[in-house]
Amino acid sequence: MNSTEQEVVVHIPLTELHPFPDHPFKVRDDEAMQETAASIKEYGVLVPALARPREDGGYELIAGHRRKHGCELAGLDTMPVIVRNIDRDTATIIMVDSNLQRESILPSERAQAYKMKLEAIKRRAGRPSKDAAENSPKISANFRSDDEIGSDAGVSGDTIRNYISLTQLVPELQQMVDEKKIALTPAYQLAALKPEEQALLLETIDSEQATPSLSQAQRMKKLSQSGELNEDTMLSIMMEQKKPEKNDVTLSGDKLRKYFPRSYTPLQIENTIFKLLDAWQKKRQRDQSK
Repeated sequence: MNSTEQEVVVHIPLTELHPFPDHPFKVRDDEAMQETAASIKEYGVLVPALARPREDGGYELIAGHRRKHGCELAGLDTMPVIVRNIDRDTATIIMVDSNLQRESILPSERAQAYKMKLEAIKRRAGRPSKDAAENSPKISANFRSDDEIGSDAGVSGDTIRNYISLTQLVPELQQMVDEKKIALTPAYQLAALKPEEQALLLETIDSEQATPSLSQAQRMKKLSQSGELNEDTMLSIMMEQKKPEKNDVTLSGDKLRKYFPRSYTPLQIENTIFKLLDAWQKKRQRDQSK
């Protein structure tokens, strides 16, 4: 779009607004959605949605899926929308970027979103166009790899690659990651297992009523790569008792010394620290009770 042109907000019937294909972010009927619907009912939609025309008629939502559902719950028939003529890949990048700042994003949603954005960027890099440069100049200038996506999202390229690897997990394991039954770091390792090995892992998790630690997941990945991961080796790993995480905190004596008189013994320093922590905790409790 030319910078001198002004985009127009139009009210479009909700029935003409269709979800973005393979939209990775779920629209949930949770407390936040009820608040959104109540706000829309009282004040209307304050920020217009973004959509693009569909070849089959109607419009494809790029940003505004939650607002549309909020309008449905509020009993509205239309919602304000900015219609923009852009290609699918540019729309994909905008769709992902407009959702990634939300707090309640599941790991599986973030994984699929990063994957969609990376694939769109790679396709755009292969066929740059004037339309892309005008609508999203960052595509051709900055976004060439997962490292650049990570830079834009404020994380490392490794983090992007790790998240994208989660899309290789079978749905049942993805759900366990979303429900925090399996931590992210072991999940990244488990994503390298073959589908049949993941199916075997699900059976083992069920029988042992335990999920793999990072160390266990790393060993499973190594055995999978060497072709030695089977029911026996997996069960052997999963039957091991997990080591409890250490909660020890080590404080440097040299760093602490500057806060205490030179005559203080290590025991006096320790006692003083705990007295100060007790006072701090009581103050926090008082502040929370106000």
